[in-house]
Amino acid sequence: MARIAGVDLPKYKRGVIGLTYIFGIGKSRAKEILETAQVSEDTKVSDWNDDEIARIREAVSQFTIEGELRSETQLNIKRLMDIGCQRGIRHRAGLPLRGQRTKNNSRTRKGKRKTVANKKKATK
Repeated sequence: MARIAGVDLPKYKRGVIGLTYIFGIGKSRAKEILETAQVSEDTKVSDWNDDEIARIREAVSQFTIEGELRSETQLNIKRLMDIGCQRGIRHRAGLPLRGQRTKNNSRTRKGKRKTVANKKKATK
């Protein structure tokens, strides 16, 4: 099992797909990394030798990934909230940021709410 950037890559997946398990690396960036490391995209992760893994590690280290990227993203969100811009206010309120309507949808951002119905009055 190859361990790159603190992430164990799945053995039986193709190299391009295996690299996407690293936060901050998508399919196109994975292709770019394997191209610079001169490793075939179709080779499974378990078939990489030590030399290829070292070249891939070197290519991956040029990008901001994993913990550093997560903290950078959090700092960007905190900056938006601190300056009080529209996106920052929406972040603070837990509402969608990019102009979506909230009357019917946006359950992901707002969370599941319990509706409380009026109780019927007991008849005598």
